[in-house]
Amino acid sequence: MLNLQIPGKLPHDELGQALWDQRENLIAFAISFAVIGRFWVVHHRFFAEVTAFDGRLLGLNLLYLAAIVLIPFSSQVLGDYGGTTTAVVLYAVNLAAVVLIGLLMAVDARRANLTEVSSRAHEERRARSAYIAGVFLLSIPLAFVAPSVAPFLWLVLFLDPAGALFNRAGR
Repeated sequence: MLNLQIPGKLPHDELGQALWDQRENLIAFAISFAVIGRFWVVHHRFFAEVTAFDGRLLGLNLLYLAAIVLIPFSSQVLGDYGGTTTAVVLYAVNLAAVVLIGLLMAVDARRANLTEVSSRAHEERRARSAYIAGVFLLSIPLAFVAPSVAPFLWLVLFLDPAGALFNRAGR
């Protein structure tokens, strides 16, 4: 959902202000684009390793894509109502759902021998997914106490302890 609008027939000297007034929508768009882009890369890499499909994997993939389609909406709500519990919870639930459904796809595909991913790579992805989903899920109770602080918890996602742990273990 891209909700960028500039009123028609504006005098030239008002265009700059009209664009500035769209900054929150542009931020919501940028967040959506970055998050969806990252999920697309992960999804593409996952399916590059898939050797066959079954009905369950296809169904989980549709559920995953449905959760992805909600990201622009939850980003817009977060952009418009970022300091509220409801907006933070909606966004956190949306992203946790995407991550957990992706994890379920990977686990199910591996269980059904539909993927060529190595055991080490599979375990690393499981750990990363659990970490990411955990951060979003932990931000939900925090949003009920301090909704304007809860999104800052998401910054710990940049730490990636699961990746560091597996890099050390692989050496």
